[in-house]
Amino acid sequence: MVSVLADWFVEGNAGKKSVRDSLKHRDYEIAKPIRLILSDVDGVLTDGLITIDNAGVESKSFHVRDGQGIKLWRKAGFEFGILTARNSQVVKLRAQELGIAWVRQGFADKLPAARELMQSISATVSDGATEVKQHAKWVLESAGGRGAVRELIERLLQAKGRWEDLIPTRMR
Repeated sequence: MVSVLADWFVEGNAGKKSVRDSLKHRDYEIAKPIRLILSDVDGVLTDGLITIDNAGVESKSFHVRDGQGIKLWRKAGFEFGILTARNSQVVKLRAQELGIAWVRQGFADKLPAARELMQSISATVSDGATEVKQHAKWVLESAGGRGAVRELIERLLQAKGRWEDLIPTRMR
């Protein structure tokens, strides 16, 4: 954000357009080509905790806001996919519940699978690894499993000018 602020002031636009307008334009340029969000599960759609009970049954907690965001993203005509290193029945069930068709589990090396779909930007959660944050276009304010996917989807849909179409005024 510092470079955006610096560019805004260097161009002498003080009083002509706000920092928020500059960020919206930048977001639009980044968001424009995006048609698919490809997400990991642990630490992105969840808080990274994995619970395994005595019977060996795994459970994860997903945030309802992320699920709502994914449904809005899909309603807007875009795709959402899951790519994760672990194999988990709960991920399969959550994906089915949200209507996510592209689910790839058990990929320790995610890059080859991601290349099937990717040509886009990277974003990471606020509590993501430092080396990931250093290379991400966007570092979200939300932590993994705490609505970060919804935050990303809102930002993309707003930048694409689609948010107002999908959310009734009373819900904003």
